[in-house]
Amino acid sequence: MAHEHRSPEGTVVEEGGIALYAGALSVVRAEAEGPLLLLDAGDIFQGTLASDMGEGAAMVDAFNALEMTAVAVGNHEFDYGPVGPAVIPTAPGDDPLGALKARVAQARFPFLAANVVDATTGRVPDWLGSGTTLREVGGVRVGLIGLTTLDSPRTNPVNVAGLRFLPLAPTARAAAERLRTEGADVIVMVAHAGGRCEEAKDPNDLSRCNRSGEVFEMLEALPPGTVDAVVAGHTHSTMGHFVHTTPVIETSAFGRSFGLITLALDRSTRRPIPAQTRIEAEIVLCERVVEGTSRCDAEALRSGNPLVPATLHDRPLRRDPALEALIAPALVRVAAEQARPLGIEVPVALRRSENGESPLGSTATDAVRRMEGADVALLNSAALRADLEQGALTYGRLYETFPSASTVATLRLNSSEVRALLVALLASGSIPQQSGLRMEVGVCPTGLRVTALELAGGGRLVEGRFYRVVLPDQLARGGEGLNTFMASLPARRKDLGERRPRNLRDSLAVDLARRGQPLMAPKPGRTSVLPGEAARCSIAPAE
Repeated sequence: MAHEHRSPEGTVVEEGGIALYAGALSVVRAEAEGPLLLLDAGDIFQGTLASDMGEGAAMVDAFNALEMTAVAVGNHEFDYGPVGPAVIPTAPGDDPLGALKARVAQARFPFLAANVVDATTGRVPDWLGSGTTLREVGGVRVGLIGLTTLDSPRTNPVNVAGLRFLPLAPTARAAAERLRTEGADVIVMVAHAGGRCEEAKDPNDLSRCNRSGEVFEMLEALPPGTVDAVVAGHTHSTMGHFVHTTPVIETSAFGRSFGLITLALDRSTRRPIPAQTRIEAEIVLCERVVEGTSRCDAEALRSGNPLVPATLHDRPLRRDPALEALIAPALVRVAAEQARPLGIEVPVALRRSENGESPLGSTATDAVRRMEGADVALLNSAALRADLEQGALTYGRLYETFPSASTVATLRLNSSEVRALLVALLASGSIPQQSGLRMEVGVCPTGLRVTALELAGGGRLVEGRFYRVVLPDQLARGGEGLNTFMASLPARRKDLGERRPRNLRDSLAVDLARRGQPLMAPKPGRTSVLPGEAARCSIAPAE
């Protein structure tokens, strides 16, 4: 689905969408001098109503029409759980992988995950094949390897409980060696495992990349030449870089762009020629762009410069009419739901942040805490997937902010456990959004640390008292590194929300509409982040 942006003058511009992607592919295919491999690095289901309303069926239909070569299995491919409305098994016989298996059966392309094995047998499940495939394209034998992030059990522990996720590099090496033995001329990896780079202007400059990302660690552990190209995902960070001569591309998220690797092959050996390989990172999908740029996002529109028709490689970039017709019925149903008004206003845009307290995070956690009558509400920052712009709030805009189908879980925690929960969340490297507390986080040599904690109204948490803490069930099931903490908590003091008639997002939609109050950010200051020299890193604060 396309994403709408509005210029200061009120002009609406669409960015992304699969019909425009199909149009871009028509341009690339028309000019390709050799075979074209169309790969997606996973998480193809979550994040859009069009997909959610049919458990990913619309996406598979569209990918079939695009003649997708292969996709990696992303961690969110496990989110739908059994076929039907339940997102985890709730009855005897429920298959936690039922919805994913249905999409695999529907697809005319393989879902690949060579490092995902059955926990009992240790083999790749039959419904996933071998996790690799060998294709002959234009006389070239191409071996494809799929990999899935090791974060999967952390983000979705219930539905993947029967699976194990093997280390990436050893799996990739063994798969590549087998594919070479079977006659592969070229090895291409499609991996739902990525990196983080601040920019991708120079494909040979890795100075602004975080080299601790999974794709970097994997490639640095492999002998040179093991794989010839990588299509990466998961971290939603743009990459278009050579890592030890291997070209790697990754795009941001939500179908707003795509990347392109052009491999030049030696005619006699059919091996890639690195010096002639080209990378095009983050090709933005817009039919109209701000003059002088290739962009049509909200930031670019704020420049006030006129809009002009977009081109790709000097050819007009337009939606593909056949793909548009294919998805039209689904989009009609989605549009009606997206436009449903909730009867409240957002007077000032609410922004998010993954590095600390944010206006959106504070507003959202306040709303959840008020809705639940809880002492504390927590959200992992990554759960907020889009800012809330100024204007009337519709269900569609709320959905873009909360695309996950998480329910509201409730914990009864004593003061020590509240602190331990926060410590466990910080260990994942991200500062949670919260309501009900005043918290000081120290950026210490050993990582993020709670260096001070009290109730929002002032005063310490009382020893011996239990506090009602609400959070997404994905966290309460052990996601984001909370497995150990949640396993230590008595079952009688945690309610995972399985009997609730609505998920967190839909419950919030009903409650906000009932209250009818504008969504306005509270005063900042509930979470202070202090660098190591200012934080009390060596002092254990009193309870």
